Order: sequence, then structure tokens, then C-alpha cells
Amino acid sequence: MDRLSAIAAFRAVVDHGGYAAASRAVGRSKTALSKAVADLESELGVRLLQRSTRRIALTDPGRQFHGRCVLLLADLEDAESEARNAQTNVRGQIRLVAPQTFGETFLMPVLGEFLAKESEITLDLMLTDRFVDLVEERFDLAVRIADLPDSSLVARRLGDMQLVLCAAPAYLAAHGVPSAPAMLAAHQCIIDTNLSQPRHWLFSRRGRALRVPVSGRVQVNSANAARAMALAGHGLALCPDFVVTQELAAGRLVPLLNDYQTAPRGIYAVYPHRRHLPIRVRALIDFLARRLGGALGAYGEYAVPGA
Repeated sequence: MDRLSAIAAFRAVVDHGGYAAASRAVGRSKTALSKAVADLESELGVRLLQRSTRRIALTDPGRQFHGRCVLLLADLEDAESEARNAQTNVRGQIRLVAPQTFGETFLMPVLGEFLAKESEITLDLMLTDRFVDLVEERFDLAVRIADLPDSSLVARRLGDMQLVLCAAPAYLAAHGVPSAPAMLAAHQCIIDTNLSQPRHWLFSRRGRALRVPVSGRVQVNSANAARAMALAGHGLALCPDFVVTQELAAGRLVPLLNDYQTAPRGIYAVYPHRRHLPIRVRALIDFLARRLGGALGAYGEYAVPGA
């Protein structure tokens, strides 16, 4: 049995959802694919696929084995690519996933600079706030804003993000300026469901943590939408600093509770663990670290009215 060919056959059948589709995609007959998978199962001594007349499904061992096969074949493709090209040649496709608002607001100009610099790179970018399994969905890299748990992924910190409590001057003139987190209960608070605890805002002061329940008439699922509602005078918003930098600088929004802190969250480049990280992916990670590291969290200090 050609083990590598059998592994490639197994992955093709899984990725394309069946033998017929895999046969069309890779140019091997259904019979050849079926035999390769059967031989692989026999060699391993486990069943990888549950078969029926209409569909196939991965067994639990098959699901684990498929994830390792994806990494193995990706490593092989990368090694072959690097062998064909000089080590300094940055080329090929990068599949990147990033949060919607951060991508639209902050990441797009940086990626544009990278593409202008590296003319042989092609970029497949997906902006989404849902969790994406990099291995299962075959992404090279993710940008994530989170407190990362231990996992099989590798992460490089690009910078930090701070949440900023802010409101429009007109709202504050009509409803007053809160001087302590406990006063938020008397205010309309714009709820952003993308926050980890959208209805409980977290602050700290002198090492003491404060968890404050909040409510309001407006609920959104986007920091850009929360900013827009705050600008329109509909309440207080807790927004990432990179979303409101320009509005704070221009005075269109006013920062609040400057004596209190919100916990910073790391911004990371995350990628699957590989022995041979593709040069093109490494080049993008290094570029993001250089360009974003000094810019993130740079919204500064702005005067609070009446302070």
C-alpha cells in the first residue's frame, strides 16, 4: 500500500463529501479511492468512515485522523513549495480569517500595504465574528482578539486592545456624566452582544474588580454599530479603542470613568502548529507585528467634560 496516496485519498473523500465528488476533484476512480481508504483502515486496524447508500460520516478515530492528515499533507505541500523556490521568495496564497469590525476598521489598510510589498502573494480573507476551526476549514492564519486558552494552535501577540466607555456630548448634557460604575444603572447602555459579557461590564480600580449589570433600549452585534448608536445620542457604549479613536480625538464622543480600567485583551496571530510554517505566512505575521504593534491601543487620553 502506498500510505501517502491512501492518506490523500482519505482526505479527498472527507473534504469532498463522498467518493463520487472526490473522484471528480482529484481525477482518481471511485474504485481506486474506495480501495485506498479500505487498505488504510486495514493497516490502521480502525474504521475511519461510516458508509451508507447516501452519505459517508467520520467515526471518532476518523475525525482525529483527518485533522492530523490535513496538517501532514499541508506540511508536505509547504516543503515541496519551499524546495521549488528560493527561501527568500514570498509567493502563493494565504487564507486569513479575522474579526469583522477589526478587519474592516484596522486590518484592511495594513493588508493592502502587505500586498503592495509582496506582489506574488494572493489573499483569501474572511471577516467573521464566529469561531473558525483553522484546521477543519483549512485557514493558514487567524487574527483573534481574546484571552487564548491552551490549544494545539500557536499564537503570536501583535498588541493589546482596550475597551473604552464613551458617549456623545449631547447625551451627557441631557442625562449627566457618570462618575462611578454604579451610576451606569441610571443610564441607557448600548449592548454589544459580541462582548464576552455584554450585559455585565467589567471595571477595576486600585486592584479591585467591579462587575456592573447594564441595560438599555438598544442591542447590536457590532462595535461599529455600537459606535454609531452612541454618536446618535442613544446611550453609553463600551467600544474597542481602535473603533472610536477618531471620534474621541474630534470630541464627537467623550471617554468616561477615566479613573477606572477595563481589562486589556490581546490581539494575536494564531496558526496551526506546523514544523514548517510557510514562508509566505511567516512574512505576513512578521509584517502584522511590525505594523500593528506600535499602533494598537494608541487612542490616548481625552478630557472628560466637567472633570
